[in-house]
Amino acid sequence: MGTSGVITDAEVERLRAKLGQRVEVSEPPYVTEANRDAIRRWAAATGDRNPLYTDPEYAGAGPQGGIVAPPCLPYAFSRLSIGYRGGLPGVHSMFGGSHWTWYRPLPIGSRVRAETRFTDLIELNGRFAGRMFKQLSTTTFRTDTDPEPFAQVQGWGMRTERQTARKRNKYGDTRLAHYTAEDIAAIADEYTQERLTGAEPRYWDDVKVGDELPTVVRGPYTATIAVAFEQAWGGLFVRAHGAWFDYVRDHPAIGIPNAYGIPEPPEAVHWDSQLARIAGVPEAYDYGPERISWLSTLVTNWIGDHGFLEQLYVEIRGFNLIGDLSRGHGEVEEVSPVGDDGHGRVRLSVRIVNQRGDVTAKGWASVRLPVRAESTR
Repeated sequence: MGTSGVITDAEVERLRAKLGQRVEVSEPPYVTEANRDAIRRWAAATGDRNPLYTDPEYAGAGPQGGIVAPPCLPYAFSRLSIGYRGGLPGVHSMFGGSHWTWYRPLPIGSRVRAETRFTDLIELNGRFAGRMFKQLSTTTFRTDTDPEPFAQVQGWGMRTERQTARKRNKYGDTRLAHYTAEDIAAIADEYTQERLTGAEPRYWDDVKVGDELPTVVRGPYTATIAVAFEQAWGGLFVRAHGAWFDYVRDHPAIGIPNAYGIPEPPEAVHWDSQLARIAGVPEAYDYGPERISWLSTLVTNWIGDHGFLEQLYVEIRGFNLIGDLSRGHGEVEEVSPVGDDGHGRVRLSVRIVNQRGDVTAKGWASVRLPVRAESTR
């Protein structure tokens, strides 16, 4: 296949031969410990203001007895956790979604190790780029002190031919955002209205089907926000100087020439609009795991410190472009009977909607809530 960026049957079969295998990378993880700095950076980059993640005194008085990690921080413990997408050299890779399962909170100071296996490769035909492949993997997270996992994520990404997407130009007529000073002031005010249940328990007894979660706002998206997320997550191919040129020498299909003829990593599409257009997108766009993290915050804001997010499934449905304003919404879909463990469980529908009314991410969450001792429901 060389560096043509075309999907060939021979390369697809070579990739299929790796199904079920454990995936290894030579680089060390960006984060290996859930220390205070890693937790603080993640909360700041994703807009999560819960003091459970940053205030030792507040967290110490809570149900966990100390600071714990935000649910999606484990993305930073493995570059593969967003969905292994090796193979198909030169073929563009886009994040498609995640299905998270959490078994218990991750306390501050925990050292974490991750294992990823390549699980599936599904051929599709889409409007964006014609022939494309959905590539899935599963990453399991454990601490050094416990062989049982504290979390697991199935992630997937889409492999598309840049030149085909560019020719189809599906997003060519997208109206880009622009804001007046009054618009920005209104958004700033909306941020001040974000509500957290916090230390006051939200009881299963009080939840009804159809209840709406308080909306969260994120953005408008900028290259600065992309950089903030990079600082928290670490990125896939972000390297500098000799290390970058060494990597390009070993992987010649990885570099995309920018306006100055300098090879850039594929993820430069998150801050360089010209490179995004090469991939068939009209402007630079966000990291999909950001939106999943925003939705996890939508949920944890609502359930409070005494609740627990057990599962979150999110499909990325469109691009969140530079300038786009995102809002997270959710509703109660189902209230299950109290389980043998004495907790109530609730299923939520969740989604991200931009200023154009487009749903750019959607899915569901399952949460565990405390039950009143005197409950007769």
